[in-house]
Amino acid sequence: MYTIMLVEDERWVRTAFKRTVERTGLPFTVIHESSNGLDALDWLKDNQVDLIMADIRMPVMDGLTFIDQLHEGGQRQSVIIVSGHDDFSYVQRCLRAGVFDYLLKPVEVEEMKNCLMKWMKEKDSSLEPNEGLKPEDKIGMSAIEKVIELIKVSQPKNISLTEAAAAVKLNPSYLSQLFKQRMNQTFLDFSLRLRMDEAEWLLVHTSLRVWEIAQRLGYTDLSYFGNTFKKIKGKTPLEFRKSFQLIEEGTGRTR
Repeated sequence: MYTIMLVEDERWVRTAFKRTVERTGLPFTVIHESSNGLDALDWLKDNQVDLIMADIRMPVMDGLTFIDQLHEGGQRQSVIIVSGHDDFSYVQRCLRAGVFDYLLKPVEVEEMKNCLMKWMKEKDSSLEPNEGLKPEDKIGMSAIEKVIELIKVSQPKNISLTEAAAAVKLNPSYLSQLFKQRMNQTFLDFSLRLRMDEAEWLLVHTSLRVWEIAQRLGYTDLSYFGNTFKKIKGKTPLEFRKSFQLIEEGTGRTR
């Protein structure tokens, strides 16, 4: 049985969290509740817990300060932020603090279940390779790997950030920042480049007309497709195809 500590200033919210956790049917139990970060830190001096669920806005000591103090004290429990604020600045700060996940109130049973199952999976895999990585780095890598695979298998269809976030059970804003941090490019730029790579392959290896390739990739505006391709590849689709044909002729190759 995995243990959870709730850090939330409103008692009725803590009660709701406990019931939601119980209703998931997973091996988790809430063993302690604190109304603020300072109380939680005091309790952790003499007690152990597997997982912490904390709010951001609390009296005495807020959630982000609590996380910072937790890490400074050498504590390495995973922290799930459960907040009523879908604010980009909060998500960004939580990401930098290395939280496991960011859930928005009210948390539904299925959402809680998916989050806890993901935590269990990551805990099990932590005994495998990549032991030199921090827990938050493993989590980030796992989520991004799944998103990249999802983008690839969805080609030529264009998958949105919201759809990708839903697939890996993350907040879209959180995923956006996580993706940019791990890949050094935005989700949109990565997806767009993959689609243009597909367009390049079709231009080189098929006799499809440019408008047919555009339609295959989901573009209804041929001009927009051409401009996008040129922005990524440096040439229009026709220029790219012609230049490749000239290279092939110059080397004496046949396709």
